Amino acid sequence: MTLGNYLNSQFSMLQTLEFFFRILLAAVFGAAIGFERTRRFKEAGIRTHVIVCAAAALMMIISKYGFADLSGPDGLFNGSRGADSSRIAAQVISGISFLGAGVIFKNGNTVKGLTTAAGIWATAGIGLAVGAGMYWLGLFVTVMIALLQYLMHRYTVGADAYRSCKLRLRVKDDGSFQPILQSRLKQWEARPVSVRMLREEEGVVRFELSLRTLHDITPEDLLAFSRECGEILEISNSQSE
Repeated sequence: MTLGNYLNSQFSMLQTLEFFFRILLAAVFGAAIGFERTRRFKEAGIRTHVIVCAAAALMMIISKYGFADLSGPDGLFNGSRGADSSRIAAQVISGISFLGAGVIFKNGNTVKGLTTAAGIWATAGIGLAVGAGMYWLGLFVTVMIALLQYLMHRYTVGADAYRSCKLRLRVKDDGSFQPILQSRLKQWEARPVSVRMLREEEGVVRFELSLRTLHDITPEDLLAFSRECGEILEISNSQSE
């Protein structure tokens, strides 16, 4: 029995690079599906689809090749012959899904925590890779996902970069306020998800808008808007993220 058995190094560098390619290709395919979803402002966008698809590819590779050091005639542990070595790993994958589901929650019209849940699932796959001795593969996926998260938080890519908020206004509306509001939302780079309008007495209208915005709508923004638009009687904003 050689040191290679302990390091699970039965894979050549060329085979390891092929594993990298498979994961990258899965990430590209996941991004393609996520891009279509993010254009429709769905909650699971590019990041979530990339992480899930890449992690699924990682776990498939582990399932096929991660126990190669136990399957040969000179397996590391003789007592493991005839045993299902992947049984516990399979339970880790399904069990961690319940943990991921615990961080997903609904906030008004939006769902939060999908990318975090996908990240937890991917982290479980990385742990399986390291536990199976596929160290380079675990390191590669760690760097790839961490880099993806950093870049897509720093730079705007589709709806993944949008924040959710609720804007509430009470205004005296003679029919001219709505174009003003639409212009201001465009200035704030905000897109309405839902709009509710209630008419009160004496020409007062209450607007309740669920928005997706690239940047936080600050109290200074609201104050400036209320000063420029004399019709506003009351205005408030609550950030969901």
